[in-house]
Amino acid sequence: MENKKALIYGFSAYFLWGVFPLYFKMITEIPPIDILCHRIIWSFVFLALILAVKAEFLEIKKLFQQPRKIVLLSCTSFLIALNWGTYIWAVNNDHMLDASLGYFINPLVSVCLGMFFLKERLVGKQWLSILLAVIGVVVQIVEVGSLSWVATILALSFAFYGLLRKKANVSAETGLFLETIVLLPIAFIYLFFISTDPAVDLTQNSWKLNTILLSAGIITTVPLLLFNAAATKISLSILGFMQYIAPSMVFLMAIFLYHESLKLPTLVTFAFIWVALVIYTLEAIKGMKSKEKNK
Repeated sequence: MENKKALIYGFSAYFLWGVFPLYFKMITEIPPIDILCHRIIWSFVFLALILAVKAEFLEIKKLFQQPRKIVLLSCTSFLIALNWGTYIWAVNNDHMLDASLGYFINPLVSVCLGMFFLKERLVGKQWLSILLAVIGVVVQIVEVGSLSWVATILALSFAFYGLLRKKANVSAETGLFLETIVLLPIAFIYLFFISTDPAVDLTQNSWKLNTILLSAGIITTVPLLLFNAAATKISLSILGFMQYIAPSMVFLMAIFLYHESLKLPTLVTFAFIWVALVIYTLEAIKGMKSKEKNK
């Protein structure tokens, strides 16, 4: 039952991430780094309210007595900040296809990390899916000359974030709250003492803009809570391959809603990775059914 709940959490997280561009496109006039700082600050506020309601601040106190977990969560905080900032820049600078490609490559990285660090094993045709995904990436590098820096950063940062959060093994709310604590001073200093963007002064903004900015805490925190709840219950490889939901939505929006240009080499890369995802997913489903029969 726990695994079924975890799958629902994971699916919901990736669906919400899939509609993220619609939010960021509403505030393209604000610099990406300012948006990132708002996400950090208001996520901290929202998480503090959640912890207060659930009376879980004692967990935070206990966490500070575990140096290893503090180090791990400090690392994940900067990884997620790098991921957030890169994604915001990509969406608001018409590089949604690159962002989509990065999140399609991410499962490949997650599977490799699961194999090397968590001793997870691939079975059956799952090896073929990895090979096809690698071929797709090689095609992109050979034909274009390099893999997009946006795609590379998004793929690596989120894969390592998932790995370290799994190894930290703390509750979703507690872990996320500590991550925002680490980032909060940096975000606050930049937003209110360094940034020159007029939108920093909330008293001068329209109520609509302020509502959008303050809601960053909710739209950022909810899917991450769902993701972290799923990450501790199911294998990293299966969780990684669920990520096809979000980049598929971003891909379709980039082409049909925001009219980004899709070049042939990139389309070929996407095709290889899509086939790889289908093969891996079918094998994963087959493996889950086999385990249920053997119980």
